[in-house]
Order: sequence, then C-alpha cells, then structure tokens
Amino acid sequence: MEVTRIFDLLTRYKKKFKPKNDVVAGKENGEWVKYNIDQYIEIVNDISYGLLKLGVKKGDNIATISNNRPEWNFIDMGILQTGAIHVPIYPTISESDYQYILNHAEVKYVFVAGKELLRKIEHILPDIPTLKGLYTFKEHEGVKHLSELIELGKQNPESKKLESIKASIKPKEIATLIYTSGTTGNPKGVMLSHNNIISNFKAVSKIPPVGEEGKSISYLPLCHVYERMLNYLFHYIGVSIYYAENLGTIVDNIKEIKPEIMSTVPRLLEKVYDKIIAKGRKLKGIKKMIFFWSVDLGLRYELDGANGWLYEYKLKIAKKLVFKKWQEALGGNFQVMVSGGAAIQPRLARIFTAAGIPVLEGYGLTETSPVIAVSNFWKNGIKFGTVGPILKDVKVKIAEDGEILCKGPNLMLGYYKDPKLTKQAIDKDGWFHTGDIGNIEETGQLRITGRKKEIFKTSLGKYISPQLIENKFKESPFIDVIFVLGENQKYAAALVVPNFDHLRSWCHVKEIKYSSNREMLVNQIIKKRFQREIDTCNSAFGKTEQIMSFELLDTPWTVETGELTASLKLKRQFIYKKYKAEIDRLF
Repeated sequence: MEVTRIFDLLTRYKKKFKPKNDVVAGKENGEWVKYNIDQYIEIVNDISYGLLKLGVKKGDNIATISNNRPEWNFIDMGILQTGAIHVPIYPTISESDYQYILNHAEVKYVFVAGKELLRKIEHILPDIPTLKGLYTFKEHEGVKHLSELIELGKQNPESKKLESIKASIKPKEIATLIYTSGTTGNPKGVMLSHNNIISNFKAVSKIPPVGEEGKSISYLPLCHVYERMLNYLFHYIGVSIYYAENLGTIVDNIKEIKPEIMSTVPRLLEKVYDKIIAKGRKLKGIKKMIFFWSVDLGLRYELDGANGWLYEYKLKIAKKLVFKKWQEALGGNFQVMVSGGAAIQPRLARIFTAAGIPVLEGYGLTETSPVIAVSNFWKNGIKFGTVGPILKDVKVKIAEDGEILCKGPNLMLGYYKDPKLTKQAIDKDGWFHTGDIGNIEETGQLRITGRKKEIFKTSLGKYISPQLIENKFKESPFIDVIFVLGENQKYAAALVVPNFDHLRSWCHVKEIKYSSNREMLVNQIIKKRFQREIDTCNSAFGKTEQIMSFELLDTPWTVETGELTASLKLKRQFIYKKYKAEIDRLF
C-alpha cells in the first residue's frame, strides 16, 4: 500500500508487517505499556470520532503539549484523520510563547500531558478566545481526561463520515503547523503538508540497517519535526518505538529494551562520552593504560581501513578489551545512532563508530521537513566533519556568499499568516535560503561551516564564523558551552560554561578543594588549566580567529534559564543582554 497521507501509515503497517505487541510503548508506574497495531488503530479511530462529535472540522488547529508517549501518536493520527491540523508545542517554552502560539494559531482544543504542564498554561487559557476545550493524558481533578474523548468516540462511531473525510484529504494539504522556537522575536509557524514529511521519511527509509524485528528508543521531543519524522519512518519500516521516561532514565531504559537504533543530539553523546572517560580515570595501573590506549585509537579512527592493517589489528584488540563494554553499557544491540539538531564533534563520531556504534550525522531545518542531507552506509556515505550526501530528489546549491539554498518536495508550504516572511525565505526561483553557510565536498557530502546571520566582522575588517570556532572548542572535555563574540572589536572573545562534571572529576584527581562552582573557577590552577585548553584549541585557527579573552561562568546554560532554545541552540540576543557586564569585561 502506498502512503500518500501520514495516517496511511497505520493501514500499511497492519497489512505489511507481522503482528507484534509493541508497535509503540511507554512506561507507566515502572512497567512498559505496549500497544499492538489493532489497539493503535482502534484508539486513533475513536479519537477521530470523538473530535468529529465535538464539531472539529477540516482545517481546525488542535494543539498538544506533552512529553513523548504513545498518547502523542494516538492524538496525532486522530487529528490528521479528521483533516484538522496538529500544532505540537514544546513543553519547555515560556508562558509568553504559549500565549502567542495558542492565539496566533487560533487553537480550538489543547491536549496536555499532565498537571505540571497544565499549571504552566491554565491561567492564560481565558485569554485564548478560540479555545473550546482541554484534555489531559493523566488523570487530574476538574479537567477532562483523554479517556473521555475516546469514550465519546466509542459512543458515536461515524465510520462512513470518517472514511469520506480521509478520502478528501490531499497529499499537498497542510498536516501540521510547527512553531520554531527561534533565537529572536516571536516563534514562526511552519506549515508542512503530508507530502512534505512523507517525501522525507521515504527518502531516508533505505538507510537504517534494521527492519520490523528492530526496536528504537525515542527521547527527543516529538514536537520537533526531526524526531517526529523519524517516528513516522519507524512506522514505515516496521521498527517498534519505545519512549524513554525522561533524559535522566534514558541509559537505564536503553539497557532494558536493548534497541538497535535511536536518534540523538550531540549533547547526549558528549555526556555519555564524558561519563565513560570519567570512569576510565578511576581505573588503576594496566587497566587504565589499556583504557586510554583504546580511547586514543578510537579518536584516530578512519573509515574503510584507511589507517592500515596494523591500526585495524590494534582496534580489534581494543574492541575486545574496552569497546565491547561500551556497547554493553548501551544495551549491546545498537546498529546505528542518528545525530542531528546541531553539529557533532568529529572526534565523537569517530570514537563511537570505532567502538562499533556507528553515528550518522544529518542536517536540515523545520522548513525542510527536516532532512536535507544525511550520512549513510553506501559509498561516500560518511565523511567525518560533514553531514553526508544530499537526499535524493532534494536539490542544494551554494550561493555566492556561501549560503546553502534548497528546494524539493520536502520544502514547507510557507509561514502561517506571514506571506511576507515566506517571500523573504523562498526566492522567486523557489530556492529556500537556509541561513547556513557551507560547501559541497568533491565526494558529494555537505559540510556546514556556520550561520550567515551569526558571522561578524572585527574592527580590523576580518570576518569570523562563531559556530565554526565554537564547534572546535566544544571538543574540549572541559568546555560544555562556548559563546564566541567580537563584533566591531579588535579580537574575538568568548563566554565559557565549563563542563562541571568533568571539572569536578579533574579537581578530585588533582586534590583541589572547593565549596561551590564559583570558588572552583577563581582558583588560579583552574584558570591556568582553562587558558591551556583555550591555547590548544586556538592553534587550529588563524590569528584573527583566535580567542584572545574569555570569561568563565559558574552556572550551566539551559532551556529553563533562557540561554538555549528548546532545540538546544544558543539564544544569542538573549545572551548578549543577560551577560552584558561579563561581555564588557572581555574587551
């Protein structure tokens, strides 16, 4: 069966794949609750019937605010079958953003995970004039529960009406409205059609080396198009989806279900790597020596045996003695991890791949549904430091100023209620301007080198790409986040948020006493250690690009504290304002 609308995935799944009890699964009260395809379809249809009974019509906007869980899928498919538009919203955004999105999208109904998220929005709900009702996935006194909508649907099954509506939905009609968090101003509503997203998961469907016997674990927000598209992909190739309880439990969840595939962001891989290295530092004698000999081998890994037979022989030994334990710590079954959302440090991609856990890096935007390019297992499919070859049927060209331009079936319909902004993003020839700078390698892979808007010029007239420098400096185990700046200044400088887990481990080894992060960072030994780290990273750049001054910050940056967007990108304008005093000291 051909999939032309997203909800067609369910019928195809039932017809194509062997019956199993874990099409999707989530953890409730310490137990995995699993659903087979018949249960999935029945719940989705009942939700659609319930929505129709409530008066939901084709084109209505319905929002969800939830963590990852099977109910998210049920609501998603239930909405799409009625021809309504799903507006998934991050659970971590500000109150003002919630109010803006719910009003701008003229949302009719909202589905919220539980009381914690309900608390964040309940007092702004009276200010949303289009809102007709709210449901929660968890029981909460005084609020309607999802089960009530499902029961409403059971009591009012209009199958002929639903089938008629489904038949009327065209592939190029809008399926979802996704508000990008943005680094400045109000969020932008990206309109994506069924065909936009379907073209994307079909284009990547041959890459995963797993099929219907495989399991995936999902922890990245489903409200982000990256994880959402991959969830549809897993439905398309028959892979079971298990939703991690939260970021803190993901390693335990991985050990429980032993997945073959997962999507991730570099930040998680960095933290996993740092924890492994911290454990290695606690080893003694020959064990410690073998551990770091293996790590050094992994960091020098090249594809296709390019390092020669002697290196490959040593790597086999390292896999048996050290890297096998890395695999076991991550369930033992991983065949691939897909990394996106931000640039991954090449050293991480090298060492995890060397350890037998291949990492494929991809690149895209919400506006491109999202993948433009992604690594694969075919010839020239992987080149460390690039995001892989451009997808089939997607066209990319590099503008004169280095900007990456894109067109193809994955390109959005436009920005909601903003034709002017749409025209600014998509030129008269149909090319979408990504805002990213890059180049295409001779062997066909796309390399990202920075953000067009973030490039600045020093007072000496030299252009600097902060993202390029930041990605290099984040290779240091001592640095968690770095913010490079220097517009109209004589040199580049940086705010540095240390990797406090690594730093505490280092202080323990060096027997450095401290009572707080602040006390730690004013210690002259630590200041000198960071200067050494800065000097080492600086050596990879020309004089004009080197960090000449830096300030250590004693508080981690998070989405909640405002420095990071929901997709973990730097909010540059916010950081400039919040840290004005620290920035002034840099120059």
